[in-house]
Amino acid sequence: QVQLVESGGGLVQPGGSLRLSCTASGSVFRISVMAWYRQASGKERELVAAAPSGGNINYVDSVKGRFTISRDNAKNMVYLSMNSLKPEDTAVYYCNAAGRRGFEAWGQGTLVTVSS
Repeated sequence: QVQLVESGGGLVQPGGSLRLSCTASGSVFRISVMAWYRQASGKERELVAAAPSGGNINYVDSVKGRFTISRDNAKNMVYLSMNSLKPEDTAVYYCNAAGRRGFEAWGQGTLVTVSS
């Protein structure tokens, strides 16, 4: 199995920046795609950014140009750098890892609050 642990969330003012980190442990060889999701209060969980092992990085339209996902495979980590944060970015952010044959793992979530 794979365990994912996120960190880096917190309270930030609009226009500010945060960097989220996710560390994978366990059967990390099973991971093909790492991604970040978020879920705002009362809303559905949505994919924010995805980084396949051998494919193109994808972002949801609302964060394009502001967020950057990156992977450090040697350290089994994935990051989400968030700039120009807006109140609508407020959500619990979840790290996700997926692989072949139905493999999937989720982190516990880290809360990002954007407020003045």
